[in-house]
Amino acid sequence: MARGRKQVALEEFFETLSEEQRGSIRSVSMDMWRPFIEATRRFVPDAEDKIAFDRFHVARHLAEAVDKVRRNEHRQLLAQGDPTLTGSKYDWMRNPQNMSFRQRIAFAPLRHSALRTARAWAIKEHAAGLWSSVSRIWATKAWKRWLAWALRCRLEPVQAAARLVRDHLWGIVNAAVLRASNGPAEGLNSRIKTIKIRARGFRNEHRFIEAIYFHLGDLQPVPRRGDPTRYPLHQVKSRKQERRTKRRTG
Repeated sequence: MARGRKQVALEEFFETLSEEQRGSIRSVSMDMWRPFIEATRRFVPDAEDKIAFDRFHVARHLAEAVDKVRRNEHRQLLAQGDPTLTGSKYDWMRNPQNMSFRQRIAFAPLRHSALRTARAWAIKEHAAGLWSSVSRIWATKAWKRWLAWALRCRLEPVQAAARLVRDHLWGIVNAAVLRASNGPAEGLNSRIKTIKIRARGFRNEHRFIEAIYFHLGDLQPVPRRGDPTRYPLHQVKSRKQERRTKRRTG
């Protein structure tokens, strides 16, 4: 655990590792955050071949671009009295594989239409299929073909996302080839959020970090000497139950 998203936060972690441990790192999955990139370049040998930009963060940028296109087009269509895009926001954001049969049937006319939003969605979905390449050469060629399409689409939000991909293409190709993603970390973040919700907040960051280590680090509490509650929790509960039973039975 570290405080903040500054470069020094990740550097402090790398400093806890020996040179041999840093050399054994095979991949570092992250979002496209410049401070993390620089920290990894400083401490990890051959970092240019090991830094992997998480596919879910790339997908998020592309989904946001599609939504911007949809909002702009929706305003223009409403001005003309056309409600075609009304209520369709989450249809464009949802993964087609997660759609029910009815949702796919209802969405088909929109995705096959001549709308600018449909064109932006097609570009986004094509990018989602480029993560299965195992060859660095073929992955690079596939992403460059996609970039040529996305940069010529004349949809500014999509072009902006494509420029972001172009500037970080090396790390995106690494992620595809190395099969690296932030999936496990995102699952851990979900559990951390649950801890925070159950506690209804913490007094300070230090206590929050301690709670995360305790619940997710498989730690066991060490009782202090002379502490009347030094017994394990299950024994304390059983003793309480024994006393209650005795009182009830007289």
